[in-house]
Amino acid sequence: MRPTKALARSVGFIALFALTVTPARSQQISKFDRARAQDMLHDIASDVRKHYYDPKFHGFDWDAKVREAKEKIDKAETLNLALSQVAAALYTLNDSHTFFLPPPRPYRHDYGYHTRMIGDRCYIIRVRPQSDAEAKGVKPGDQILTVNGFVPARDNFWTIGYVFSTLRPQRSLRLQLQDPAGSRREVEVMAKLTELKRVADLTAAGGGNDIWEMVRESENEQRLMRARTVEFKNNEEVLFLNFPHFMFSESELNAILERIRKHKALVLDLRGNPGGSVEILKQFAGDMFEKEVKIGDRVGRDLNKPMLTKARGGPFTGKLIVLVDSRSASAAELFARLVQIEKRGVVLGDRTSGSVMEAKRYSYSVGQETRVFFGASITDADVVMTDGKSLEHAGLIPDEVVLPTAADLASGRDPVLARAAELAGVKLSPEAAGKMFPYEWPKN
Repeated sequence: MRPTKALARSVGFIALFALTVTPARSQQISKFDRARAQDMLHDIASDVRKHYYDPKFHGFDWDAKVREAKEKIDKAETLNLALSQVAAALYTLNDSHTFFLPPPRPYRHDYGYHTRMIGDRCYIIRVRPQSDAEAKGVKPGDQILTVNGFVPARDNFWTIGYVFSTLRPQRSLRLQLQDPAGSRREVEVMAKLTELKRVADLTAAGGGNDIWEMVRESENEQRLMRARTVEFKNNEEVLFLNFPHFMFSESELNAILERIRKHKALVLDLRGNPGGSVEILKQFAGDMFEKEVKIGDRVGRDLNKPMLTKARGGPFTGKLIVLVDSRSASAAELFARLVQIEKRGVVLGDRTSGSVMEAKRYSYSVGQETRVFFGASITDADVVMTDGKSLEHAGLIPDEVVLPTAADLASGRDPVLARAAELAGVKLSPEAAGKMFPYEWPKN
């Protein structure tokens, strides 16, 4: 990455963020908050300098960028704009796994809809019942032409989501939409803000329920993120597995693999899978091959170490069909590409995210009497696969590209899963495939 490209990304990021700030909603920054923003920049920049996987920062002058960010924080008119300079400094590294985690807000924020890049277009894929988005007529299958004036594309999709949902959540978003018939309209979707407790009592003393509420929330999250399977009564030789992440415990993974081994074919759905643990990737991949296989080389600041699967005996040797989409990232991309390189199975769907670095999360706090917590994700390694290439920014091209249309999304059809079923020897209509793994909304 050339410094000129990094600068262009930084300028574009700040422009996007600045246009989301309105004077009525932005208070002037205090001397105290400005100092906090400077402390955040200092702490994160120091760890980037010590731990970032490329000590040359892609030929980019990291110290100069930090000095520039410091000067801009000194001139920032609001705390939000000051924090955006911390985020922008990391953004110039052009790295999918290096980013700023701003202080949490005392509320839960939900726009009421989910989006996905399909090919090179951005679509609404689901709308929360009883949300403002539903009331405004936003529907699955609507193509998003602009979000607050910005055109969503593959190279800025993550940035738009990060700015509007994490760095600077908005009370509303202005969407320009096009329905499957080609008609265009503009709607303003209001976010639902659920206030959270600023202080939680975890002692359960005096009948306090905060700790039990946290337990219930954790249990609900685990339920939503569970692996789901489907077998057909007339064809139990094929297992359909919805695998949402690579963060399962070893016992959970063993239970999943034990079920897989009972079948002659596996349709593995990694669509929307953001990745997770490298160790779980090694173990899961190890049970898909009859011998130890090299995934790639972990290329870091001080080492070049091979990443190998962990063969544990009794592998699944049946037919393997893997589904991916634009949200499949990190470990999910590495696994799918490994299947391609080793000719172990067939990969279907859309080009993947291109977010495959390894990173560590760093936690920080500033303040004395009142502590403000924040964090950063900092990449400590790239993964170069056995073909000599990294998937970072490039993503994986499926063996067979199968994309749902706007009409498919509007009707709840899933032609990708239906095609995978066909390859596995199961007759399944796109309509039935769309009902196989129904989405479960988290509690608001």
